[in-house]
Amino acid sequence: MTTRRNFTIKHLAILVVVCLAAGFITGFTSEKRNFQLSKNLDIFNAIVKELDLFYVDTLNAEKTINVGIEAMLASLDPYTQYYPESQKEDFQFLATGEYGGIGALIVQRDSGVYISEPYEGMPSQIADLRAGDKLLKIDDTDLSQKTSSEVSDLLKGQANSKIVLTIERNGQQLTKEITRKKIVMKAVPYYTMLNDGIGYICLESFTDKAADETKEALLDLMKNHQMQALVLDLRNNPGGVLEDAVRIVNLFVPKGQEVLSTKGKVKQWDKTYKTTQDPVAADLPLVVLINRNSASASEIVAGALQDLDRAVIIGERSYGKGLVQSSRNLPYDGTLKVTISKYYIPSGRLIQAIDYTHRNEDGSVARVPKEKMKEFKTANGRSVYDGGGIMPDKEVESQKMKNIVFYLLSDFVIFDYATQYVNNHPTIAPIAEYTFTDEDFNDFKQFVQQQNFTYDKQSEKAMKELRSLLEFEGYYDGAKEEFAALEKKLNHNLDQDLETAREEIKEFLSLEIAKRYYFQRGEIIQGLKKDRILDASVQLLKDPERYKKTLLPPTGKEAV
Repeated sequence: MTTRRNFTIKHLAILVVVCLAAGFITGFTSEKRNFQLSKNLDIFNAIVKELDLFYVDTLNAEKTINVGIEAMLASLDPYTQYYPESQKEDFQFLATGEYGGIGALIVQRDSGVYISEPYEGMPSQIADLRAGDKLLKIDDTDLSQKTSSEVSDLLKGQANSKIVLTIERNGQQLTKEITRKKIVMKAVPYYTMLNDGIGYICLESFTDKAADETKEALLDLMKNHQMQALVLDLRNNPGGVLEDAVRIVNLFVPKGQEVLSTKGKVKQWDKTYKTTQDPVAADLPLVVLINRNSASASEIVAGALQDLDRAVIIGERSYGKGLVQSSRNLPYDGTLKVTISKYYIPSGRLIQAIDYTHRNEDGSVARVPKEKMKEFKTANGRSVYDGGGIMPDKEVESQKMKNIVFYLLSDFVIFDYATQYVNNHPTIAPIAEYTFTDEDFNDFKQFVQQQNFTYDKQSEKAMKELRSLLEFEGYYDGAKEEFAALEKKLNHNLDQDLETAREEIKEFLSLEIAKRYYFQRGEIIQGLKKDRILDASVQLLKDPERYKKTLLPPTGKEAV
């Protein structure tokens, strides 16, 4: 009995010592970390003061310190960002889709800033601003040396305030008086019925109105158009408000279903998100479209519906953003958007594709390697994987852009031709009937020839590099004739290259021209006419048995 008592006391004493040591180490580590933080803040503050006193030129303190802040945040991840007071409206736009301005996209090129796209029904369109208009002055402010960001700041302002905008169009100067308005960007810019009872909803962003707009479109299609199945298009949707993603999933799954959970450093902020309402379309056959630009909240919707076997996902592997941001108020009305947690969808997987916590020696980051991806199971037992975005159930890749098409777009050749086309064609056919004809394409080819258009042909670049390598290694002289013959075959033939890419070029031209006459809605409608991914979705929904089978794990048995 005495031996057992001594043993217990001895081990209790050891346990107390261990606990005290652990507490001491934890406290010491925390104290050391706090000292390092305080020390480096003092160093930074001292450096700024010394620069302000002794640097040879006058220091722009705000610009210099902002550069330091941006570099510091960039070393963490691309989503942790600082918004000073002057950019507060930009931050609010991310969440609400609202801002005060004229309602247009602008682009910087050549020697100035141009209107790229006026929004339908907005002040820019009401004032007859057109794509291709060069912006010269806002009130008395000359814009010739301004960047697109600076011009954007000048165009934005309080709703109902007026500006006088001087533009150049077809070599003539025009003056437009414009009244700014509260610009509200739609999360659902377009929805329709396709055929055979199949509906289509295009969801472009996750603002705080995204779920309401999606629900409104869904109810309209179900009640007024007898929709029997739905395609929800999340392609090129960069995400946004997490809560609206949960509400959109709730449109299709029962109340009380877990959609995702978040986990971060501050455990009190960890949260599990569940559906809270009865679904609107619990049994509606559903296909969700994604591509490599579908990110964040888009991946929550697609991933949750996939994990719950509630929808078939079609398209390309998504972006892979499994990080959650929150806003923190800063002094002088600034805002910090900071990554606070990671999110996990119903199967338990994290879809974050890039590990920003483990950087290479040069500071670069890489995607999670395939061999490190873990297997998870959907509700029906299908295999899904973490660490690389959402892999679609049926993969249909977008067509790869040809080299010449890339340069026609990046050098604004297609943009400029569309501007000329509009000048020569006051109207076009209704958008449902509009096509860019072969006759139009021949006219475009003449336009390209007149522009002295040149482009970087990849095969010619490779030949030049090969020639340099052969000369360096001493093999070129022996293969000179063969090399010259191959170079001749690969010589630039602009007309031939345009013909080779004819259909792809016609598609981009038709989109740009449709947008000029029918705005964003027209561009979407035109783009759906030859959409391989949408066609694959429609074919699947027309085959109920194949649709149901896609949502079940493979049996290992195939009919022969």
